[in-house]
Amino acid sequence: MIILYIKFGVSITIISWMVGIVINIVFKKTRLYERASGFNLIESKNLNKWIGLSLFKWIVKNTPFKYFNPKLKLGKRIKLKDIEELREEMTFAELNHLIGFLFVIIFVAVKIVNGLYLFAAIIMAANFLLNLYPSLLQQENKRRIDRFLKRYS
Repeated sequence: MIILYIKFGVSITIISWMVGIVINIVFKKTRLYERASGFNLIESKNLNKWIGLSLFKWIVKNTPFKYFNPKLKLGKRIKLKDIEELREEMTFAELNHLIGFLFVIIFVAVKIVNGLYLFAAIIMAANFLLNLYPSLLQQENKRRIDRFLKRYS
C-alpha cells in the first residue's frame, strides 16, 4: 500500500508541474506577477542550509535532474542581457513550482479530511522534494543574480 501512496504522490506532483506552467502563463500577464518575482519564502542562508538546500542543489547539479530545464543555464560567454533573461526564466520556473506546490496541497487536504494521514504525509513529502525545494533553489539563485546585477550595473 505504501508503494501505491509513493507512486501517487510522485505522479500528482509531476502533474502539478504542468498545472503550474499553465496557470503561470496566465498569471504572467497580470500585475501581480511582477510583485511575485521578488517574493522569497526563506531569505536566511542558515535556514536554507539547515533544511538541506545545499544537498538538494548538489543533487540537481550532479544527476539527470540538471537536464530538466536547459533554459536555466548560462553559456561560456556571458552578457548582462543573458543574466537578466536567466533571472526571468528562474522566476517563471520558481512560480511554476510554487503554484504546483499549492495544487498538490489540495490533494493532501482531501486525504487528511478522509483520515488518510500516512497517504497525506507521503504526498506532502513528494511535494516538498519536487516542488518546494526547486522553488527555494530558484529563489536562492535569483538572490545571487540580483547581487551580481546590483554590483555590475
